[in-house]
This record gives sequence, structure tokens and C-alpha cells, in this order.
Amino acid sequence: MVESERTSVAVVGVGIMGSAIAGRLLDRGHALTLFDLDPQKLAPLVSRGAAVAASPAEACRATRFTILSLNSAAIVRAAVFGLGGVAAGGAAGRILIDMSSIDPAATRVLAAELRAACGMAWVDAPLSGGAPGAAAGRLTVMAGGAPEDVAAARAVMDDLCANYTHMGPNGAGQTTKLVNQVLCAIGFQAVAEAVRLAEAGGVDASRLSAALSGGRADSRILQEFGGKMAARDETPTGRIDNMLKDLEAVQGFAAAERLPLPATSLVSDLHRQFVAAGIGAADTVAMMRQFEGYRRDGVY
Repeated sequence: MVESERTSVAVVGVGIMGSAIAGRLLDRGHALTLFDLDPQKLAPLVSRGAAVAASPAEACRATRFTILSLNSAAIVRAAVFGLGGVAAGGAAGRILIDMSSIDPAATRVLAAELRAACGMAWVDAPLSGGAPGAAAGRLTVMAGGAPEDVAAARAVMDDLCANYTHMGPNGAGQTTKLVNQVLCAIGFQAVAEAVRLAEAGGVDASRLSAALSGGRADSRILQEFGGKMAARDETPTGRIDNMLKDLEAVQGFAAAERLPLPATSLVSDLHRQFVAAGIGAADTVAMMRQFEGYRRDGVY
């Protein structure tokens, strides 16, 4: 591995996920350059040695690898092709690694436009594992792009991932993320219902994860969120409205293919209700609030 490839990385977008990604890269010895529209988000990472760029273009020029961690295809487009965007600092030999979760079709268009504009390669690398997985270097990442670009991105991704899989050309990573989100969203709802069922039956719901470990009902979601849901621990790990964004992308794809996804449709509607109720920005555990009206003791 070439040292400059390993140690020079830009991160554009330093929210919950972006800051966890950046923190892990600092832990692993990478020289980091950051950009975010909110300078207050950068201070903790700057105190650990990260540099700050005035624009995504400046961040890109300083590095070979530029990671995006943003909330939508529109924001990704603005960060790449807007004034002072990544494309203005891009060049052949540099690689954009988009760890956002956005529409597969939009990814294919953006990747082609970036290569045409400046020769810079694009790897779509959406993730599963949340901020805790990033901080521990145990993310699951589904990558889309040219084989040589996906392989080159390992110079960064091997420090973030326990599982990094090339799924196909640009857009394939994002399509796989939609599959992941279907499984996660249904899983979160299943665990929430299981916790509430245990509570209604007088069972200590905090013991479910241990009791069901190793059986057919076991899952990473049960192990990571069963206790949190039982404790109503809404410490941020992932936002409800971000999951809804992904579920709506799934439903758009399914509608275009005339593909029935009944359980996904139901969970999508539940997420819309959560957002309409004003808890879209809350952690996934806030899903437990859906049962407030069914508590016999009236306590939450």
C-alpha cells in the first residue's frame, strides 16, 4: 500500500455518521481533511489533529480519497457539482467514496458526470452498522464501481469495515443498501413489537437478547437494540427520518418494477407516522413511542 494513499483522506459531511467515520480514520493514523457547512461539528475532530478545508474542492485537492457522508442525492449533487464542489478539485487518479445512502439511478448519473467532468472515479459505498460500527471499524459496506476503483478504495475502507463487498458497477452498492434497509426496518419493528409484547406479559424485556441468543429469532438487531428498546434509550445511532428516506427509495424502485412488498409498505407507513408525529430526527428507539397508547399503566 502506498503511504500517501493510506494517510490522506477527506471527509465531506460530519454529522453522526461522518464524525464516527472521521474519528475512526484518525484513530488509524490517517491524515484527515474535513468540510462541513456547520463549523461547530468540526471542533472535536480538529482538536484531535484533523485539518479543515474551506470547500469540498479544497478538501479533494489535498487528498486522493474523498468520502461523502450526506443525507440525500440532492445534497450529494450540490457537494460534488455546486460552487466549490468536489468536481472542481477532482482529477484522474482520485476516488470519491460516497458512503451516503442515495438512489441507485442517481448514483449512476452522478458517477458518469464526475468522470466526464474531471476524470475522478466514483465508488458508491453505503454502509450498515451505524456510528458504533464505524467507530469500531466493523462496518458492513456494499460497494459499486469499477473493480480497480473498489479495490483501490480498500486503502481507506479496510480501516472502517469488517465486511467490504464489491456488488457490481456504480449503483450496485446502493441497490444492495436498499435490500439491507428492508431487512433492517422490518427487523426494528419486529424487535419493538417483541419488547412491548414481553412487557405486556410481565416479562423483563431487557433479558430478551440473552434469552433468545443463538436461536432462530436471534439477530444483530435484537442484540444491539433489544436492550435499548427495553430501556427506551434514545442515544443517537440512526435517525428515523433517514430510514424513511431509504424506505421511500425502496418503494419507488418497487413501484417502477411493479413489485409487491407488503411488509415493507406497512413499515414505511409506520415511519411516515413517526415523522408526522414529530420524531423523525429521533433515534430508531423512539419507535417504541408508538405503543404509548397501549400501556395499561399509562406510564412511559
